[in-house]
Amino acid sequence: MNSRNSAFLFAIITAIIYGINFTVAKEVMPNYIQPFAFILVRVFGATILFWITGMFIKKERINVKDFSKILIASIFGTAINMLAFFKGLSLTTPINASVIMVTTPIIVLTFATIFLKEKATKKKILGIFIGMSGAILLIVYGHNLQSGSNAVLGNFLVFINATSYALYLILIKNLTQKYHPITIAKWLYLFGLFFVIPFGIKEFIEIDFINMPKFAIYRIAYVVLFTTFFAYMFNLFAIRKLKPTTLSIFIYVQPVIASLYALFVGSDSLNEVKIFATVLIFIGVYLVTRKSKEESV
Repeated sequence: MNSRNSAFLFAIITAIIYGINFTVAKEVMPNYIQPFAFILVRVFGATILFWITGMFIKKERINVKDFSKILIASIFGTAINMLAFFKGLSLTTPINASVIMVTTPIIVLTFATIFLKEKATKKKILGIFIGMSGAILLIVYGHNLQSGSNAVLGNFLVFINATSYALYLILIKNLTQKYHPITIAKWLYLFGLFFVIPFGIKEFIEIDFINMPKFAIYRIAYVVLFTTFFAYMFNLFAIRKLKPTTLSIFIYVQPVIASLYALFVGSDSLNEVKIFATVLIFIGVYLVTRKSKEESV
């Protein structure tokens, strides 16, 4: 398997992990763990895992100037990104949050055009909007669009999360060309940990780990190990070979995976609209990821 296909595989695996994560995380939050405490657990756990993993790869010396870039990337890719999403999700509805999240590829395309001088081809723009149409159709259809406890603030925070993640993809792209993904991740999360501690420490102290049921512990472990450690690592491997706009389009696959997982656990059913929406999403992904003669992925 060549490096380009490997990057696509990493991106698909990441989408699967995130798709399953939506259901898994909601089953324990906020009944067993509050949003900011959950983020602190995620970042702390991932920091340990990345630094342990870093012991098994060749040691790299990071240029002093690049530490500031990693620091900024950690602010957008771990702190703001995670804190805004979990807090926003607790205030608005999952449907509203999911619809807002599908704007990420458009934001990434905008930033990539400005900062990376990436060419916004007609095919890529068409693919993004076809994929977005399918994602919105799949997320919205057949659900109640009721508001959350503070939907306006919640929706705004989710949009901040989408924008922050888009900036993170742009900032991290060049760094992945210079350093091993594990090297980047361990510093990314170490810096991020210091940013999330002030927000999550109070809620963390309130967690009742002793009386927490095993199913909740298993789901928290999934979020730390898979949604945080493996997903971020796979994303870093993928973005070494893919453009940020190409990688971001896989966000559209997440609601498909979420629906398939819901079907598997028996909490959802299949119909024609969902099938049609899935087809639209994969057409969009195909248009964005298909390598043309005049450009590289």
